[in-house]
Amino acid sequence: MFNVKWFIFRLKVQEQIQVGRQLSYNNLQKTHFVLTEKMWLGEIYFKDEGGYEIVLKSLNHYKNRLKTLNNSPELKEAGAMFAPVLNQQARKTVPKIDETVKKIQDSLGDVESVNKLQEDIPFLQKALECYESDIRKAENTGYEYFVNLVGDLTQAKKDLDIIKIALTKINQFE
Repeated sequence: MFNVKWFIFRLKVQEQIQVGRQLSYNNLQKTHFVLTEKMWLGEIYFKDEGGYEIVLKSLNHYKNRLKTLNNSPELKEAGAMFAPVLNQQARKTVPKIDETVKKIQDSLGDVESVNKLQEDIPFLQKALECYESDIRKAENTGYEYFVNLVGDLTQAKKDLDIIKIALTKINQFE
């Protein structure tokens, strides 16, 4: 079956490439979402189901993790060779975390703004996965670094189920 929207999309992409412009992956994704008219269900999870709470908690954890990267047993085991590169990446990522936290806080009162968070899905996933991973490391290894980073381990273990739900829901489209 011939899909007119896809054909128009391909023409637009080819036209922009011919003019010498390159589209980023995010722009292609945004255009694809518009053309397929899919609704991001993660918006509902954020706004109506309180999903923003675990995402904000994960982002704050991710930020703390990056700020204390030098104390990480993993980094110490990997050797000093990778430390400068990882610290440089961490310094670049912390402002993005702050931006994303502000974006989430600002969007809670406005449905249109919440929808704009879908462009941050990969970053939100990374924060959720980091928090989940560190909870498991605190639980399984007992390293003081991870235990201190996670904080209340009993509460953090409860967050594991919520993280799993969040990872599923922020990736849902209809």
